[in-house]
Amino acid sequence: MMLIKNLLKIVLLSFILFAFIMHSESFADTDLELSSGNTLYVSVYSNIYSAPKAIRLELATMLSLRNTDPKNSITILKADYYDTAGKLIDSYLKKPLVLKPLESSYIYLKEYDKRGGPGANFIVKWQADKKVNQPIIETIMFSTRHGISFVCPGQIIKENIE
Repeated sequence: MMLIKNLLKIVLLSFILFAFIMHSESFADTDLELSSGNTLYVSVYSNIYSAPKAIRLELATMLSLRNTDPKNSITILKADYYDTAGKLIDSYLKKPLVLKPLESSYIYLKEYDKRGGPGANFIVKWQADKKVNQPIIETIMFSTRHGISFVCPGQIIKENIE
């Protein structure tokens, strides 16, 4: 009798687990957030401080722009670089940059570029002709000399630009 109860419990738990997995997969397919454009804030740390004496470590930065949509192009309208005080340092795009489906591009800031400081950022604007998969826009900071690397994802600050 105990064996039958244990088998019934296993079958019931298996059924619940299977139903949960199937529900999760269907939810994941519909959970994709599409957009026709955003403005993003992307943190940049051109230098960081280390050790008890706050030794300044210079870092190179790469702003990575990745179109994640397999069928549609997106257009990067703006990639402006601001310093710690919020002052515009440079506008890196002189004209819109079209990224074809699954295409990527980047903007590179050299390790000795100290203009931004530890609180620098990029403001990136992108748009598409229709709702598409949102791109991955992030910065990668690194120093091979110091063996440091980390990533900062972009944060949406304005939806659906005109």
